[in-house]
Amino acid sequence: MAPASEVEVYQLRVFLRQISPMIWRRLLVRSDSTIADLHYTLQIAMGWDDFHLHQFTIRGKYYGVAYECGPLFSDDAEDVRLSDFQFRRYERFLYEYDFGDLWQHEIRVEETLPLDPKKTYPVCIGGKRAAPPEDCGGPWAFMALSDHFNIIYIADRLQEIMEMEAEDRDYSYEEVHEFMYWLQAHKFDRRTVNKHLRWYATGDKRWREWA
Repeated sequence: MAPASEVEVYQLRVFLRQISPMIWRRLLVRSDSTIADLHYTLQIAMGWDDFHLHQFTIRGKYYGVAYECGPLFSDDAEDVRLSDFQFRRYERFLYEYDFGDLWQHEIRVEETLPLDPKKTYPVCIGGKRAAPPEDCGGPWAFMALSDHFNIIYIADRLQEIMEMEAEDRDYSYEEVHEFMYWLQAHKFDRRTVNKHLRWYATGDKRWREWA
C-alpha cells in the first residue's frame, strides 16, 4: 500500500440496474486499493458467492480478475489501483457479474475524502435490501419471482406444508429455505458485511466463509 499521506478515500454508491425497489450499497474504499480488491469488496458487500465471471468497464476498457476460460484482460487486476484513474466526482463505471444472469452494478464516485488512519477500509456505510439469489435468471426473472413470492402466497403455501407434515407426507425443505430468503429480502445486514470486509482488509481467510 502507498504511504498514508498519499492515500485518499473514495465514497462509492453502487446499485443494481433494472431492479425496483433499488438494491444499493455505499462504500468507502482506499484509493490505493486494486481492481482485484474492489471486485472482492463488491462480492462481500452485495452478498454474492463469486461463483461466476465478472468484469469492470472503466472509460471503455475492461478490467477484472482473470480466471480460466474467462475473459482476458490486458492489465493484471492486482497491479491496477483505483488512484491510477484519478476519478472525478460523480464519475460512473460498470461492474458486471455473472454473464448469464448479467447483474450490472452501476458505481458512482460520490466524493473523495481524507483517509482516517483510525479506520479500517473498505467499509460499508449504507445500503438497502439483500442481493438476488445466485442463478435466479437475472433482473427480469428476479422481479417476476419477487411478485410471485408475495406474503400471501408464502403464507398459503406454508399452511399447506403444515398440513402435509401432519399427514406425514414429504415436502421440500429447499422450498422452505427459499421462503426464508423472500421473507427477508427487504433486509440488509450491514454489520455482517463489515465484519467480512474487516476480515478481508486484515488478511483473515474467514472473509470467504460468506460473501
